[in-house]
Amino acid sequence: MIKAGIIGATGYAGNELVRLLLSHKMVELRFLASKSFEGEKYQAIYRNFTDLVDMPCTAPDLQAMAEEADVIFTATPQGYLSGILNEGILAKCRIIDLSADYRIKDKEIYEKWYKIEHKSPELIQKAVYGLTEVNREKIKNASILANPGCFTTCSILTAYPLVKEGVIDPDTLVINALSGVSGAGRGAKTANLFCEVNESAKAYGVTTHRHTPEIEEQLGYAAGRSILVSFTPHLIPMNRGILATETASLTGDYTLQDISRIYEDYYGREPFIRLLPAGQCPETRFVEGSNYVDLGFQIDPRTKRIVMMGALDNLVKGAAGQAVQNMNVMFGFEETEGLRSVPMNP
Repeated sequence: MIKAGIIGATGYAGNELVRLLLSHKMVELRFLASKSFEGEKYQAIYRNFTDLVDMPCTAPDLQAMAEEADVIFTATPQGYLSGILNEGILAKCRIIDLSADYRIKDKEIYEKWYKIEHKSPELIQKAVYGLTEVNREKIKNASILANPGCFTTCSILTAYPLVKEGVIDPDTLVINALSGVSGAGRGAKTANLFCEVNESAKAYGVTTHRHTPEIEEQLGYAAGRSILVSFTPHLIPMNRGILATETASLTGDYTLQDISRIYEDYYGREPFIRLLPAGQCPETRFVEGSNYVDLGFQIDPRTKRIVMMGALDNLVKGAAGQAVQNMNVMFGFEETEGLRSVPMNP
């Protein structure tokens, strides 16, 4: 058994972490920290935990938590962790950060896109990017794990094998992604009110979304060079889910069988990636509440481009589920432990 704590336990990702860790046979939840709800019972904030979690929220104190916990999840705003993390804390426990503080290796790029100063740049290179299917071996020994963003997880996994194999030209990659409203967090914002979102769909962060450099950096590693992608997110009126539709130019005359073989080589044994039959398109409703990613593709012979599609639950595989998956790898547990939930439908 290991002892775990969560800072930011009352946000949507924090709530999902509690739900998943509660069913994990190797984890004891010791701390649920929340600046906004200090002293309040967790089950009073999220009533789905009535009679399941009889713990109060405590003040966020990373130093004190590190004295007792084996792993601490930080589901906090950008800049929080980088302002308080140090080598002393990392010597006592392992950190899984769900913010962007340690995802991007170039400090200047982080500060440009996030508009804040990075206060512990000496730790950036120490962090391992937690895309489990790509960095599993590095994750095993990580002391600080940078959990990927939700859009980035879907966007990268969908295109990664074809970029890595040189099947597509990554500089022609165009990503359009749809997200449910929970991706914007639990904070009160006018743009996310029911009347503002219901019966509507909109693009946002056009050419400026902060997940863009993260996608470019990780797919750049696959390509073996720096790349530029066009990424446009959209908000749609549903609670959960991300659907990414990505197009790129093919570098040769590839058949459906060729592409299928590449995806199978990369993902065929992955426990949480499901490769759909030819002609079948991913749908968010078939991954809801689960840690699965559904992938599909179609070749357009007329334009010599390929359409790649991916769907996941932004709060599970796009946040908390991937964090638990990474924790399992870090501590040598079965990778699927605590994550075996079948997707909910309807």
